[in-house]
This record gives sequence, C-alpha cells and structure tokens, in this order.
Amino acid sequence: MTPSPLPARPTLGLGETSVNRADRVANAALFGAAILAWASVAYVLVSLDPRRDASVLLSGALALGTAIALTLAPLLWLAGFVRTRRIAYRGDWWRASRRAALVGLVVFIFVLLRGQGALSLPLAVFVVAMAVLVELTLSLRR
Repeated sequence: MTPSPLPARPTLGLGETSVNRADRVANAALFGAAILAWASVAYVLVSLDPRRDASVLLSGALALGTAIALTLAPLLWLAGFVRTRRIAYRGDWWRASRRAALVGLVVFIFVLLRGQGALSLPLAVFVVAMAVLVELTLSLRR
C-alpha cells in the first residue's frame, strides 16, 4: 500500500504561496493601529482649535504624521512583497517602516510649517530632498 501524498501548500497561481501568519498578523496590527491613529486625527480636527493653543497644532501634526506612517508601513511592505514575486526577504519590514516613518516625518514638518505660516515652495522642496537623500543613503549602504 502506498502512502497518500501530502496535501499541497495553498497557492495563488503560478506556484506562488500566500503571506505567512506572522506577516499577516503584523499587517493586521499595523492597520488596526492606523485606524486608531486616524480616529485621533478626526478628534483633533473636529474638536480642537489650533488658533487658541499652539499645542493643538503640534498634537494635530503628530497625529497626522503618525496616522500616515502607520497606514503606509504595511502598504509599502505589501508592495515590496508583490514586487519580489511573493518572497519576503529579511529586512523588508525594517525598510518599509523606515520609509513610512520618513513620509510621516515629512508630513509632520509640513503641517507644522503650514500652521506657523512658514511653508514655502523652496523649503518644501528642501525637506523632501533631504528625506530622499536620507533614504538613498540608507538604501545604498551595505
């Protein structure tokens, strides 16, 4: 009597496997944290007035930057996962988190500068160029 063959791994087509459990849990946790961060952004926008208190501007900028970073981190990881033909490499989460944090920091700086009335096109280009330079420096380091 021959043993029955082992059940095949779940595939998505063309021999590609699905996301493993740890990455799925990390994505779900980050999306859940992003939902809470967007709820705090909505609270700040609806109930607080930045013209009365400067700390409201700071908390609003921090909430918006955090919400964008928490939303982008799993999306950037998933984009990298799909780009590499559904293979998760070591350091992919670190890279996605770093890029999301840079985007969140740029948004934070833009909101603060706009709230203070100091945002100009040359300054905005400088901030974005510095973020790109930081990312290129960290990406090309081996």
